[in-house]
Amino acid sequence: MNQMDELRNRIEQIDEKMIDLFEQRMQISASVAAYKKEHGIPVVDREREKVLVERNTGKLNNKELDVYYRDFFEGVLNVSKSYQHKLMEGVKVAYSGIEGSFASISAERILPDAKRISYGSFSEAYEAVSNGECDFAVLPIENSYAGEVGSVTDLMFKGNLYVNGVYELGVSQCLLGVKDSSLESIKTVVSHPQALDQCSEYIKRHGLKSISAENTAIAAKETADKNDITVGAIASKEAAKLYGLTILDYDINESAQNTTRFAVFSRKGGMLKNKISAAFILMFTVKNEAGALSDAIAILGKHGYNMKVIRSRPSKNENWQYYFYTEVEGNIDTPEGEKMLKELEKECDMIKVIGTYIEDMKI
Repeated sequence: MNQMDELRNRIEQIDEKMIDLFEQRMQISASVAAYKKEHGIPVVDREREKVLVERNTGKLNNKELDVYYRDFFEGVLNVSKSYQHKLMEGVKVAYSGIEGSFASISAERILPDAKRISYGSFSEAYEAVSNGECDFAVLPIENSYAGEVGSVTDLMFKGNLYVNGVYELGVSQCLLGVKDSSLESIKTVVSHPQALDQCSEYIKRHGLKSISAENTAIAAKETADKNDITVGAIASKEAAKLYGLTILDYDINESAQNTTRFAVFSRKGGMLKNKISAAFILMFTVKNEAGALSDAIAILGKHGYNMKVIRSRPSKNENWQYYFYTEVEGNIDTPEGEKMLKELEKECDMIKVIGTYIEDMKI
């Protein structure tokens, strides 16, 4: 055997080991896909990919191989993601509205492999997951301009689903019209109440009459069906394309930073152990005693948790009784989190952890 044959033989032996390791890795990748499928977690996790690439590249002894290993390892990650995408097929995700709504756009971006199922209301989409018709629901929980979506908050409080992801979608509202319409011809605009609120100054400035619709995409469809040059819809550019409308004006929402946060709901809660950027949603009611709310809040701070948001909502079970919705920075799936919850249980009539998620995930 000459030297070249010997070198090739050694490479073949390494390749055989890599084949075995590849199969092992893909088997584990399949288990990861099953977990994501059960909990409504997207295949792509860019934060983790970046950490893995940097960590593994840093272990190289021969730094000249840095760029080559990056290409190699990123290829491995891409193959793994491709396999997971295949395994995620058949998942059903519920959303409120019709195709072209911002909820539909969010569902497609968060879970691109899932089949999207349209429902007429937030409660119907939520119930579709509760009763097993769908695997997940993607519902809006807050807009940066118009505020919380109270009806979804109430579903969280009363229902049995968990939040395993919260994602930010930049919202650009457009004025849409039928063929031959113009900015000057539009006298009435139709849209969801929150979209109308987001564009209230624009509507006032142009002296337009506003009419509420169930959501922005339905407004676009109704406008197309009516075919009236005096009626426009406020909706997404995607809705314009879907329903054959013309975009008469872009970005008419008052805030350039207009963002809606969407939550992914599922029947099982996920765990985010060792995730530094984790946060959680907590709901609770307090005893009707002086200082009860401040005592509950103090417990969170005592254990190192920072409360970003707190809102009260009427419980609707009894007049003048309220529950509290909070979003808290920090990982609750830790020993410290367990201690905090035990202390809260003593101070509160009811506590409910709705879910855990990674902060600042944009789609």
